[in-house]
Amino acid sequence: MADLERRGGLAIWRQIAQELEAQIDAGALRPGAQLPTEAALAQRYGVNRHTARRAVADLEDRGLVTVAQGRGTFVCTELIDYRLSRRTRFSENIRRNKQTPGGKLLAAAVVQADRAIAERLQIPIGANVQRLDSLRTADGVPINLSHQHFPGDRFPGLADAVERHGAITPALAEYGVGDYTRRETRLSARPASRREARLLALAEGAPVLVAENLNVDPDGRPVEVSQTLYAADRVQLTVEP
Repeated sequence: MADLERRGGLAIWRQIAQELEAQIDAGALRPGAQLPTEAALAQRYGVNRHTARRAVADLEDRGLVTVAQGRGTFVCTELIDYRLSRRTRFSENIRRNKQTPGGKLLAAAVVQADRAIAERLQIPIGANVQRLDSLRTADGVPINLSHQHFPGDRFPGLADAVERHGAITPALAEYGVGDYTRRETRLSARPASRREARLLALAEGAPVLVAENLNVDPDGRPVEVSQTLYAADRVQLTVEP
């Protein structure tokens, strides 16, 4: 049981909050790390759960932790300066912030293009489209969730290439697309759905930044239409010309 000053002086819940804050400042609890549950904190400090809950609420009020309903309490991460430019690459952005990029392919499927996707990819409505859903991380912390659509006839088997290379850029190079650039980005914000919140380790309804992108090859042919959702409390988007 951790030692606390039980008589007079600082309130017990505040002492617990200060000790947890000290662990965060010292790096013992790193950005993105999960705090012990209220029950575990109550047992560690020999207090009731209400006292532990008040200590965590104080940390949340001061922006040191975030509570994801159904998942737990996590140490807040520093905002990542994420640049949206003509050649936006996730790994480069994360390494620029001195963090390690990561991610995984959540799902891949061949679907039929609806009107909106067909118009932006300049293909017929109902044409085959390769859809890839991916979750990307920085130092293991979820940063964004993307839904990408590529012309199916031009990039057959793209999901396998992405799995082999671990990234979109080298996978597209297999199909002769050595470079691609951003033609446009549309930005908005909305609450996260239950599934999105779960994948991004957010509270349900927490804000996400939404970037709808169109990428083209050097000849101006559309390569990709995507929607990327960013955890708003972890990313600062900087739009560059």
